[in-house]
Amino acid sequence: MEKSYLDNAATTPVSPLVADAISAALTLYANPSSLHGPGVEAEKQVDAARANVARLLGVSPASLVFTSGGTEANNLAIKGFLARSRQRGRLVTSSIEHPSVLEVFKEFEMQGWEVLRLPVDDRGQVQLKALEEALAQPVQFLSIMAVNNETGAIQPLKEIVGLVRALQPDVCIHVDAVQALGKIPFRPQELGVNLASISAHKIHGPKGIGALYTDRRDLLLPLICGGGQEGGLRSGTENLLGIIGFGSGAQEIEANMANNLSHVAKLRHQFLQGLQDLPCKVISSDGVSHIIAVSFPGFRGEVLLHALSAYGVYVSTGAACSGKKGQLSHVAEAMGLERKTAEGLLRFSFSALTTEDEVEYALQKIRQVLDDLSFVLGRRSR
Repeated sequence: MEKSYLDNAATTPVSPLVADAISAALTLYANPSSLHGPGVEAEKQVDAARANVARLLGVSPASLVFTSGGTEANNLAIKGFLARSRQRGRLVTSSIEHPSVLEVFKEFEMQGWEVLRLPVDDRGQVQLKALEEALAQPVQFLSIMAVNNETGAIQPLKEIVGLVRALQPDVCIHVDAVQALGKIPFRPQELGVNLASISAHKIHGPKGIGALYTDRRDLLLPLICGGGQEGGLRSGTENLLGIIGFGSGAQEIEANMANNLSHVAKLRHQFLQGLQDLPCKVISSDGVSHIIAVSFPGFRGEVLLHALSAYGVYVSTGAACSGKKGQLSHVAEAMGLERKTAEGLLRFSFSALTTEDEVEYALQKIRQVLDDLSFVLGRRSR
């Protein structure tokens, strides 16, 4: 059976180059914190990987703290900053953030902090007027994602940061850039943000490794204390294989950025063209190239997902971490989508390793599944 993996927003396949780098590193058994020769060699590998990731972001290697992934990076950014701060200003985020941001803010809200969740428009972008109104009162912390993981909507970060700096220049700004890394230009230092979260497995690296950019290390208190690794901000023996894989993936992505973006843009065009005569609605028409949210009104997304999976076409109904709960997507609700539209949502996501044949096969099977389900539901005769 042919297969088509179109769930790259959940995780990307590890690239052959990254797999080779991790395989070669399996013999690096020493602890990077050890002072003997093998430990120093392991530390050099960590430093080289950190430099590769930093180069992809256009920042100093010293500004990166390796974590276990994007979720920990988001938690460290928010909890670490608020633990260090002695103030209690308003906390601002958007209504469409990843659960690893939204759930943290819920926690602080239960502790008595004021949390304001900005609304988004029907394209899934933060409403700047609402942000301006939020800034009429003292704001301590702002967290906004760069690219939405369910719809691919790109947030106007330049305008958001500019507005915040004009009205309240001392606000700490955090960006969840997990879905942006390697997909759109993202330079946190140039943008003027204080904290930014990234993850390796979205750019063909291994799972279990991510990083947090911080423009000032004294902004944060650690979540994990111990041996003082990562400049004291993330104790614990370094995930050497994960870090090396992250560095290799970052290096490969940077070297092939233009070709990758062009390739994925072609796949997006091919896929959208193939959907034109089908009973569906594209939700993320102007988002990033690698994510397309499509609704098939009258069909349930979960039913379509399982039907496509039986043919070897792998997609999702939204965020992998929350798509099993049987609930409507909080992103769809925030965008004001009708229930019928929200229930029929599927997310298709591409990567540099996705092929045109995979896209064509997926389109064939989408058509077949819709035809089969329409017949079963009595909407079409044969």
